Amino acid sequence: MEINWIVVGWIIDMILNGFVWLIIAAFSLILIDMTDTWTRRVIKWMDKADKWTRKFIDILFEWIQKKNLKIISSIILLIIFGILAQLGIIPKLIT
Repeated sequence: MEINWIVVGWIIDMILNGFVWLIIAAFSLILIDMTDTWTRRVIKWMDKADKWTRKFIDILFEWIQKKNLKIISSIILLIIFGILAQLGIIPKLIT
């Protein structure tokens, strides 16, 4: 009986390919788990920064209303909306 080396090579290739993909999948799962943890931390930090920014803007507008500074409030609004537009947040808020 003669050995078909093409079939043997094909089987060895499939086994090695499966082993390599198993290693890639294991490292990918570890990397996904790490980035998921980082993403959760960043989202918590962004929530804190968002609350702080909203509180700061609210206090700033109350101060402007108390002092009746309409020109300054319009300039500050222009700056804030310009920054939000550059960051692409305004279209996200609209939709």
